[in-house]
Amino acid sequence: MRPRPTIRLRLTVTYGVVFLLTGGVLLTIGYFLVRNNIHEPHVFGRLGFPAPVETNSVVIGIAQRVRAQLVNDALHRLLVEYLFALGVMTLIAVGTGWLLAGRALRPLREITATARRVSGENLGERIDLSGPGDELKELADTFDRMLFRLDGAFASQRHFVANASHELRTPLAIMRTEVDVALADPAASQADLRAMGEAVRETIDRCGRLIESLLMLARSEAKAGREDPVDVAAIAGDCITDLRARADEAGIAVRAQLGTAWTLGEPGLLERMVANLIDNGVQHNEPGGSLDVRTATADGRVRLTVANGGEPIDPVDARALTEPFRRLDRNYGGFGLGLSIVRSVVEAHGGTLELEAPSSGGLAVRVELPASPRATTLSVREESPTLMQS
Repeated sequence: MRPRPTIRLRLTVTYGVVFLLTGGVLLTIGYFLVRNNIHEPHVFGRLGFPAPVETNSVVIGIAQRVRAQLVNDALHRLLVEYLFALGVMTLIAVGTGWLLAGRALRPLREITATARRVSGENLGERIDLSGPGDELKELADTFDRMLFRLDGAFASQRHFVANASHELRTPLAIMRTEVDVALADPAASQADLRAMGEAVRETIDRCGRLIESLLMLARSEAKAGREDPVDVAAIAGDCITDLRARADEAGIAVRAQLGTAWTLGEPGLLERMVANLIDNGVQHNEPGGSLDVRTATADGRVRLTVANGGEPIDPVDARALTEPFRRLDRNYGGFGLGLSIVRSVVEAHGGTLELEAPSSGGLAVRVELPASPRATTLSVREESPTLMQS
């Protein structure tokens, strides 16, 4: 395979060609200026020869031929010396260009060497290029920031895969145990086999819900689908209606203050985001507690707030709830993916998510999304609170 010319070689050749052309043009102009002015009597005299004086025609003719010969010889020597000087200076320019190109491209070689060393196992490698803040320094800093993001993404992915494997390993072990116990008992009754089947069916349903949540999380991170105008307030109202029976059963008072909140996004993902927040507010509440749901549009942003009662939560633990498989209490039977899906949906739609753990207990989740232009043409709903209580 024929080797490709390096950038350093191409830059050096470019330097040499540019110097050769500019030097050639400059010397050509100088040569013609000398040739056009050398015929002047004062110039000829400066060469050491007396200017011709009037005498007979023979002497004049001989003097003119001698003068012309001298002029031609001088111009010829000047041309040779110009060409020699141009060649020498071009070689010097090429050598200097080679050294300067190597010095200028040295940071690029450091970037290339770092990129070759980086792999999934040593994403902590950094270029940390020093020097002036030129384009190469900016490129190296951008590369370092990219490595930082990749390092975080790979760590999160490894943590996610490990947790997902653990969550799937447990139900698979349960199913295997149930089947092994049934097969090991040759006298197992129909009731025993039916109980084993029900246990396996329940475990399969749990695996199905986990896989569905994982797929939803991946879909929310990719934000696959179309973008349509969506009223978050309407979605919140529908979700509150759907969960009213559960709230009444737990004695939870749901207060909804819903102002029109139009945004652009994929309706399915936004609906899952709102449903997860309200479902968490009901599920992780205390008997006889409260759930406040508010939506509004202000300053070009759609705001959704879901606040529920409950036991006090450590603020550090609250901020970690958006990580996959993070649960404060594993007795609730969930997978710890609800708020992870919410965070991914919010980030995919260009919004922000904030979790606050009030000292009085419970959790307050605030979501902000870019408002749709349609929101400016619609009248805001009357924001009188609607109280739902048992």
